[in-house]
Amino acid sequence: MDAPGAPKSVLARGLSLLNAFGPADTDLTLTELAARTGLPKPTAHRLLAELVNWGGLERTEGGYRLGMRLFVLGQRVPRPRGLREAALPYLEDLYEASHENIHLAVLDGVDTLFLEKVSGRRSMPIISRVGGRLPAYCTATGKLFLAFGAPERLRHVLGAGLVRHTPHTITMPGLLMRDLARTLERGYGINREESEVGVSAVAAPVFDHRRRVIAAISITGHAGRLDLDRLAPAVRTSALSLSRELSHATASGTLVLPALSANATKDLIPGP
Repeated sequence: MDAPGAPKSVLARGLSLLNAFGPADTDLTLTELAARTGLPKPTAHRLLAELVNWGGLERTEGGYRLGMRLFVLGQRVPRPRGLREAALPYLEDLYEASHENIHLAVLDGVDTLFLEKVSGRRSMPIISRVGGRLPAYCTATGKLFLAFGAPERLRHVLGAGLVRHTPHTITMPGLLMRDLARTLERGYGINREESEVGVSAVAAPVFDHRRRVIAAISITGHAGRLDLDRLAPAVRTSALSLSRELSHATASGTLVLPALSANATKDLIPGP
């Protein structure tokens, strides 16, 4: 018998099994998948076999893991793919100039979702990953979506609760609102060890042709090494240049390759 709240349709049950995998899960057992979805083990086992045959899942010694078919389908999603392709030269420019972690993010519910990440051996290891998400209120990219977005968006975030992730996380609504007001005034977002201890970031908004914030670009690295206000002009320049490219693509119906060179971005970042 299905557990209360378990999905009813066959499609919903299959999707619930895929959705049961969290960011930290490499593989899950049949027991774990049945418990997370509320499905009886026989039902879960039958649907898992069908998902394996389709390629959405793969069998492992420990149970099941997400399959390559999902990755291939994900690459076909038009909006993120076009945005990532347009943004990648700018992200690479910023990496060459800073050798820090560079992100492209969008808003997904109350979280900031990372569409792309450029890093290297000199970049500080951090928890972010492509396809991963963090709460919007404690990330530099997420604060931009809240500061530039409709008041209903912020109310939704506040309603979900401000959980403390580090000693520096802003958990008081009044303090967060003041921080967002400063973000809107200066035109870029700052995260000072609010989502991960020892890690800070600066982010700038990417606008569409209607001046709506549709994405954000950030530089993220060691809190003791990054001068966020010094890096802000370079991030803002890249984000605004990408905004112009996307606006032009919308007007012409084509995607124009970004023209900003690595040297142009590097020159915007002052030396030590």
